[in-house]
Amino acid sequence: MTGQSLTEAPPRRRRESHATAWVRGFALKLILLCAVNALGLYGVIAAVAVKSWAIAAFLAVALAVVDVCYFSKRMIPAKYLIPGLLFLLVYQVFVILYTGYAAFTNYGDGHNSNKQDAIDAILGRGSERLPDSLSAPVSILERDGELYFLLPSDQAGQALLGSATTPLHLVDDAVFEGSQPTGLPGYTTLEARQILAQQSEIGNLAVPRSENPADGFVRTTDGMNAYTYVSTMAYDPTADTITAADGTIYSDNGQGNYASEAGERLEPGWKVTVGFSNFTSIITNKSLRGPFFGVLVWTFAYAILTVVIAFALGLSMALVLNHPTVKGRRILRALLILPYAFPAFLSAMVWQGLLNSKYGFINQVIFGGADIHWLESPWLARLSVLVVNVWMAYPYMFLVSTGAIQSMPPELEEAARVDGAGWMRVFWSVKLPLLLVSLAPLLISSFSMNFNNFNSIYLLTEGGPLENPTDMAGSTDILISFVYRLAFGGVNRQYGLACAISLLIFIIVAGISAYSYRKTKVLEEMN
Repeated sequence: MTGQSLTEAPPRRRRESHATAWVRGFALKLILLCAVNALGLYGVIAAVAVKSWAIAAFLAVALAVVDVCYFSKRMIPAKYLIPGLLFLLVYQVFVILYTGYAAFTNYGDGHNSNKQDAIDAILGRGSERLPDSLSAPVSILERDGELYFLLPSDQAGQALLGSATTPLHLVDDAVFEGSQPTGLPGYTTLEARQILAQQSEIGNLAVPRSENPADGFVRTTDGMNAYTYVSTMAYDPTADTITAADGTIYSDNGQGNYASEAGERLEPGWKVTVGFSNFTSIITNKSLRGPFFGVLVWTFAYAILTVVIAFALGLSMALVLNHPTVKGRRILRALLILPYAFPAFLSAMVWQGLLNSKYGFINQVIFGGADIHWLESPWLARLSVLVVNVWMAYPYMFLVSTGAIQSMPPELEEAARVDGAGWMRVFWSVKLPLLLVSLAPLLISSFSMNFNNFNSIYLLTEGGPLENPTDMAGSTDILISFVYRLAFGGVNRQYGLACAISLLIFIIVAGISAYSYRKTKVLEEMN
């Protein structure tokens, strides 16, 4: 025991403890990396299956980087940076690049896929039943959400299986009841009630008989018997034209559609690059130009008024509650920031209930049962969303203004009062310039946020009200909700146009922010 503390472990035991801890840590790291690699490899296989080579390559490279980084003993900083960097690439860089790419395409409903898929869909849609087509018993199967036809074949012990994307092909392990195949391992055979529930989808299903569309399709009208249909359209791959049954010839118009000389287009089309047409259509398309510029003006008014009114209200409250003669300042400050403590989406939903024209608290209690259509009248709806947004924004302005006021040296105000300045002169000539130096960047960022404040608009009015059901924009739509309406809100979804307007929003906000920050820098230098 000489020369060694009673509480100090022997060197050998310490080495064993460190070795055990290292083994446990390495085992845990190995398990986690195995799980990550398993998920990554599944993603690579899935991407290759749908021929998404860029996604497959990115996942493969990401897995290699993660493995090298986390099995290395030297790349300590990279172990903390890699996860954030990967998420940045996926959720920011990729989204920005893809939005920029889609803005120069006609991507949208009717232009979702490639040219060959469009040809197959056109030939499959314009079809008629062969007069001499014999019915064949069919079983409806399902796997991974996709419907399949299972038909008898001419070869004993084999059946034909196909779907909308997979032509009929022979399978060996079908289950038969007599001469009719009724099932297949790994697939679910739909019962009569399930067929009735999906009658529309099954009735529209066309299964190609082979890789050649000219061989026709198999369809069923009752879910029990299948018939052969052939297309009334004829595709000429040499001339790249489609000829209808009446002799009308449709050719590639260079805009993602087959069109006749009279301008009639066949649907669906396919995705192609259209250059700046999405941007120019904002000016040249009358049905789009009016709604766009109306929404643009309201967006600027909504963002500017929200920032100005919220800042004025928050600053006024901060000045009042900063005066030493006001009693209960701590309690009042706590009450004033309550709107900031509630989630924005919850506040918007509560206000939607309060402003309900029939059952809302404001109409029933404050106005004694009046029938005021706060969210149904265009101008009242604009006023309502503006008031609600100011109510949610002023606590932030109150907090930052309070902090800025309390950080001011009191000697400045005292010197101004000695020179004979009143409280208004002190505010305009001393306090406000100093406040703007520190708060101007926050006001700029608040403007940018309100310029794209989708939640307040969508949760209160969903961009409405619409004066006409066919209008492209509602009375309270701002640019970001207008983009959402173009991309997801209507029947004809125009993703390419929505992406183009998204780029315009980015340019507008970035330009205004850059100019404002430059002016703020000048203000700081003058100060």
